[in-house]
Amino acid sequence: MNGPPSPAAPESSPETDAAFMRHALELARRAAEQGEVPVGAVLVKDGVIVGEGWNRPISAHDPTAHAEIVALRAGAAALGNYRLVDATLYVTLEPCVMCAGAIVHARIRRLVFGAADPKTGAAGSVFDVFGSGKVNHLVQVEGGLLAEESGRLLSGFFRQRR
Repeated sequence: MNGPPSPAAPESSPETDAAFMRHALELARRAAEQGEVPVGAVLVKDGVIVGEGWNRPISAHDPTAHAEIVALRAGAAALGNYRLVDATLYVTLEPCVMCAGAIVHARIRRLVFGAADPKTGAAGSVFDVFGSGKVNHLVQVEGGLLAEESGRLLSGFFRQRR
């Protein structure tokens, strides 16, 4: 966890965390069905899903259409605010630098991710955007939730493409 501990939000319990991550995994499967890298993201505020997304850079012809960005955009539109204070973002794969920056700028309170990304992860694997102490917003980070299932989905996808 990075930054000082913050009080638990209503959606924060092991059971609800797992349920939201399972939903993110379903979205990741949707990405795989569309030929996209299987990553899914769910944005939750006050126990309610306010945004969701899956990887779409290939189909959208948009290098920024990562699952996290899609979910953040949907949540910001639904809430009518680009600041997503007190929201939790669940994502099946550790965010990259671009997504980590967007998470900080959106003022996400808590990030929960599944599998670590040893190639481009920015929540501690390769970079540590959230723990650098040099950003203007602290995000509580928890990694490893349903990591094995997230990792299997990614490994299977890349194995099929080879």
